Amino acid sequence: MRIVFDTNVLISALIVAGGSADQVMQFVRKGEAELILSPFILDELTRVLTQKFALPPKAVEKALQRFRRLATIVRPTVTIDIIKEKQADNRILECAVAGRADYLITGDKRHILPLGSIHGIPIITVAEFLRKHRARL
Repeated sequence: MRIVFDTNVLISALIVAGGSADQVMQFVRKGEAELILSPFILDELTRVLTQKFALPPKAVEKALQRFRRLATIVRPTVTIDIIKEKQADNRILECAVAGRADYLITGDKRHILPLGSIHGIPIITVAEFLRKHRARL
């Protein structure tokens, strides 16, 4: 199973040990799911951890190394322009399509989640993913 996390889910997995997003990461750590990320998502993660959370560079690099070690990095070649209000969200969609994800897991209830799916890829919340797959943990 291939999954894409948007940036806010990655941050939740990183900051809230044992929380819902971290529980989904257990699937990745156990080899039951493959985390798909893109350079854009890693860059956005860096920016948010540095600017919004004011983490020191060493802590940011440690987080990035952790996700790079666990994830497959894809370089999208298709441009998606569905979300007009926040162009950056289109880059998340591009990652899901390029990575042939089975799920795009997001906390973005304003722009991404309302789409429901992209190119046949279900867009769901962390809670929805856990409801569907918790028995496998």
